[in-house]
Amino acid sequence: MIVAGTDTPVPYVFPGESLHRELELLVSAGLTPMQAVMAATKTAAELLGHADRFGTLQAGRSADIQLLGANPLENISNVRSVEMVFRDGKMMWKK
Repeated sequence: MIVAGTDTPVPYVFPGESLHRELELLVSAGLTPMQAVMAATKTAAELLGHADRFGTLQAGRSADIQLLGANPLENISNVRSVEMVFRDGKMMWKK
């Protein structure tokens, strides 16, 4: 099982940016973009024992999501094209 998730606070490890880079490195190591995205979402939630609360988009779950301007399954670097961020179902940031 491969799980993505950047440990913080660690010097020179920046939340968001470091995870984007981690996903790019996972793909360059041979994972598909979908496998890399799942390592940071579904698989991470499973490892933490919270797969019933988050990790996938389903009714009744925590709604923390990022809307991207481009498809990360076509190019994993598209995870950097964040357009909006929602937390608990409320828009927190918009480009």
